[in-house]
Amino acid sequence: MDDIRIPHFEAQGTIKDLIQAPGRTSPLAVIDFDGKKTYQLAVEGTAVGQTVEIGGNVVSPGNILALSNIPEGTLVHNVEGQPGDGGKFVKTAGTSALVVSRGKVVILSMPSGVLKEFNPNCRAVVGVVAGGGRVDKPLAKAGKNVLTMRSRSVTTRHTSGVAMNAVDHPHGGGSHPHVGGPNCHGRTAPPGQKAGFIAPKKKSKKRK
Repeated sequence: MDDIRIPHFEAQGTIKDLIQAPGRTSPLAVIDFDGKKTYQLAVEGTAVGQTVEIGGNVVSPGNILALSNIPEGTLVHNVEGQPGDGGKFVKTAGTSALVVSRGKVVILSMPSGVLKEFNPNCRAVVGVVAGGGRVDKPLAKAGKNVLTMRSRSVTTRHTSGVAMNAVDHPHGGGSHPHVGGPNCHGRTAPPGQKAGFIAPKKKSKKRK
């Protein structure tokens, strides 16, 4: 499934279904816009059969508006970085940004706490991304974490070089785990030699 993008047209649609997509932290809403089916991030408080609108001035969870039409104090997500790019910021389950002020630029308080400026013509979805309770349930065992990360093509297990044999890694070999030589290599070192710190910055003070 392609990345979730805000459609470029203005229309009213109906939420037909809420689905769980592998590799995503939040559920997706299947929305029908006059025969055009699109996938959008599900919003907390929305349900199947609810009407959502792209464009206009109605501030309601699930509606997509320009930031200039969203009042201060409103929570939004899937915010465009540039007008028309379809949404770049605040897309993880349970996250939202707060509209702080509007003017020549719109200032949003991001989930990290950073205040970021946006073009007033950038669009955003009103509301909080659904699936906010995902991190409340513990994984409990390593196997569950392996399966969770596998759906995102991420490995959770990594073998250190010092635990390998000398034939398998520059840090391998020896009667006990140790690097056994310089751990820093230059930027122009050949492949296979680059293990450890690559072109590290000098931290020691110069002698006078």
